[in-house]
Amino acid sequence: MKNHDSPQKMRVSFDLDEVLFVSPETHKTEKPPIFPFNKIFKERLRLGTPELINELQRLGYEVWVYTSSYRSEEYIRQLFKLYKVHFDGIINAQRHLREVQKDHTTILPQKVPSHYRISLHIDDETIICSMGRQYGYHAYQLEAQDDDWKEKILAQAEHIKNMHPIEFL
Repeated sequence: MKNHDSPQKMRVSFDLDEVLFVSPETHKTEKPPIFPFNKIFKERLRLGTPELINELQRLGYEVWVYTSSYRSEEYIRQLFKLYKVHFDGIINAQRHLREVQKDHTTILPQKVPSHYRISLHIDDETIICSMGRQYGYHAYQLEAQDDDWKEKILAQAEHIKNMHPIEFL
């Protein structure tokens, strides 16, 4: 049971496709995993992904994946383990449908980060980012190749944490 007197860690989540998983034709990427893992895991990580996630965690943030893809949690966990990355939580399409959409008759957005107490969600989709205010989360839209993307996300996370210092560690 959670002690309600202590502040929670701020949660940051990342979409996978076009955010952490990118095309080497349009983005700088991490080296692919070694054989035979490169045959199992075809996705390529945006350059700097392991460094950013590990830095966020070192700074005291929880880091989650929130994707509308149907990749299994185990697949995502194993892929990132090859890059020495561990996520604090993973929400895929199956979990979202089971825990967020549930028996709602109204179709909810494909991601509702606030349902999981996620304060900052990084996504490439304008619609997800624009719904943040309505659904109670901050969003950072990440699209094209950007060599400064890590610094921008770190700055955004710190900005949000400083807006609500009492809520977070």
